[in-house]
Amino acid sequence: MTHLLQLDASARPGLAGTDEHGSLSRRLTHRFVTAWQTRQPDTTLTHRDVGGAPPAFIDQRWIEAAFTPAERQQPWMAEVLAESDQLIDELIATDILVIGAPLYNFGMPAALKAWVDQVVRMGRTVDYDETRPDDPFTPLLAERPRHAVILSSRGGAGFGPGGAPAGLNHLGPRLDTPLEVIGITRIHRIAVEHQEEGGERLAASIREAEQRVDAVAAELQSSFSAEATPKAISA
Repeated sequence: MTHLLQLDASARPGLAGTDEHGSLSRRLTHRFVTAWQTRQPDTTLTHRDVGGAPPAFIDQRWIEAAFTPAERQQPWMAEVLAESDQLIDELIATDILVIGAPLYNFGMPAALKAWVDQVVRMGRTVDYDETRPDDPFTPLLAERPRHAVILSSRGGAGFGPGGAPAGLNHLGPRLDTPLEVIGITRIHRIAVEHQEEGGERLAASIREAEQRVDAVAAELQSSFSAEATPKAISA
């Protein structure tokens, strides 16, 4: 049975095309999850709306608790780290991480960065070895294949690889890096552009993105089905 974790980071609560001022990134995450569940009804889903209910920002107490060795932990530290533990447990249980991430001012929404800061944690999702300066990080979520599907929306155009303003798109690298550090290296990216322009260019971009969403969902389901199929033993 496959488990999906759907993260929606848009500040817009509804779905574009359905709700007034709805979110394009939420429209894409909804489409991916619906497509997956249609083909695989026994899929389990955790939906976390970080755009509507952002995780807490880390602070001095969080840092002290997270970097205190287990044998020296104080009772208050468990409470401080409770949200982080819950978010990490959700991530550990996940096979497919579906992230709806609009491009805000050339980067990720603050609510999504707060989630990243809560889940990238020494001893739980990554270890660090200072004696290996060239490769100090050991991902702790690499024990089995996990995929991330990053579904984005952009006001302008050309922010993808090869586009003139691609260097201004800091959402991809700022999200890819922490995911890869903790062990999620199979990353798929789809984006809608022309949101500010609207009209036919936006409509065409939405159609293309939705077709790619359907294709990626089908491709990943096929790969998961193949991995789950018992291999024949030859005599």
